[in-house]
Amino acid sequence: MSTASYTVVGMTCQHCVSAVTEEVSGLPGVTGVEVDLPTGGLTLTSDAPVDEAAVRAAVEEAGYEVAGR
Repeated sequence: MSTASYTVVGMTCQHCVSAVTEEVSGLPGVTGVEVDLPTGGLTLTSDAPVDEAAVRAAVEEAGYEVAGR
């Protein structure tokens, strides 16, 4: 099992959290997604490491961006 953490910029409401969760959850191998609105924290668990570019693309598809790590 692998865990990765990111910071998402631009979320302002629960709908934002839902959109990011839905997009990231759809990535191959992802088994869990937690998004914290106040901090912008995104933590995902997966069977194997997920490519950071794929995570960034999923977050961008939801309408937000991942802050530099």
